[in-house]
Amino acid sequence: MAKFDLMRRLTLNTGGKILLLVMDGVGGLPREQGGPTELEAAHTPNLDRLAAEGSLGLSIPVARGIAPGSGPAHLALFGYDPLVYEIGRGVLEATGIGLEVDPGDVAIRGNFCTVDADGLITDRRAGRISTEEGAKRIELLKQISLPGVKIDIEIAKEYRFAMVLRGAGLNGAIADTDPQATGVPPLPVQALDPAAEKTAELVTQWLAEAKKVLKGHEPANMCTLRGFAEEPGLPKYSDVYKLKAACVAVYPMYKGVARLVGMDVIQTTAHDTTADEFNKVAEIWEDYDFVFCHIKYTDSRGEDGDFDAKVEVIEGVDQALPILTALNPDVMIVTGDHSTPATYKAHSWHPVPTLLWAPATHMTDRATAYGERECMTGALGHFQATDLMPLGLAHAKRLTKYGA
Repeated sequence: MAKFDLMRRLTLNTGGKILLLVMDGVGGLPREQGGPTELEAAHTPNLDRLAAEGSLGLSIPVARGIAPGSGPAHLALFGYDPLVYEIGRGVLEATGIGLEVDPGDVAIRGNFCTVDADGLITDRRAGRISTEEGAKRIELLKQISLPGVKIDIEIAKEYRFAMVLRGAGLNGAIADTDPQATGVPPLPVQALDPAAEKTAELVTQWLAEAKKVLKGHEPANMCTLRGFAEEPGLPKYSDVYKLKAACVAVYPMYKGVARLVGMDVIQTTAHDTTADEFNKVAEIWEDYDFVFCHIKYTDSRGEDGDFDAKVEVIEGVDQALPILTALNPDVMIVTGDHSTPATYKAHSWHPVPTLLWAPATHMTDRATAYGERECMTGALGHFQATDLMPLGLAHAKRLTKYGA
């Protein structure tokens, strides 16, 4: 793993350029025994060429048998041990949409929902209303004030929003109010630590006001709050790795974790295609030492249980890949943050197919294609995802030797 004190001692200010392409949830499983996974079933001549010219392996995001969330899985890819550095979902959502989260603040992720006349939840996602409709409800919520607290609240995407509370004595040790079920009311606000009692009282007051202002605005006539969290104080890429780093991603959460580790977040829109994202990488390429590019829909289609649609997303990435390979990165890493098999419909514990392409500094293995079975026998072996950043830096000639 990337031991930060060691990295600070060994990293150089000069060296090659690194491109990290993350297809979220790319790892999969066969539909039938002995059949191909989604990645193996996809027609990917460009990825297969990189695999033949590079080295393959399987990365473990957290630990064997552990299915990771997206936050900890991305931290691991960036070299941060997710068992040491924890980030709450509220901070990821808030920073992902550009809200500042400072020490002492409490960040929260919110979901609009639909409740009936008895206050029971009938739809946890308010019919997946559009971002535009969600923004209209946010304007209503901005009317709410709390004594001694400044509130920043903005729409994130569709039914999701983020809120940051700023004031003295706040504490994020509060349980989610989303019961993760329909036919029941939102959960009452519960402090998980006596130090959070004051904050819990304020949040209870805010939710009572939210119920009033959202009444009659079906389907988003109430909201639940999740992921209460405080700023984690992560070491930054410029300090640890001496890299000027950038992120190209569409979804707020991935922008959030990138911003927290010190990457510049490049402006994108919810409508950007894979090719749009790759073209943005090309536009900024000369200005950065390291670029992280995130593709979401491999994960989404896996969670939908749609094997064929996930295959199509992978094939779309492959078709656009020449935009990135034309940049001639010194090191290109292609991987996922975790596996999301369509047959499982959720994040899973399966190791993640990983490709490292660095023609000037590595030997090829016997792999001829980018897929799970080829990765099982690749030169990188089975390794912790936290090892990827040191590997990338080494192949980019950005690490000096250790010891005399």
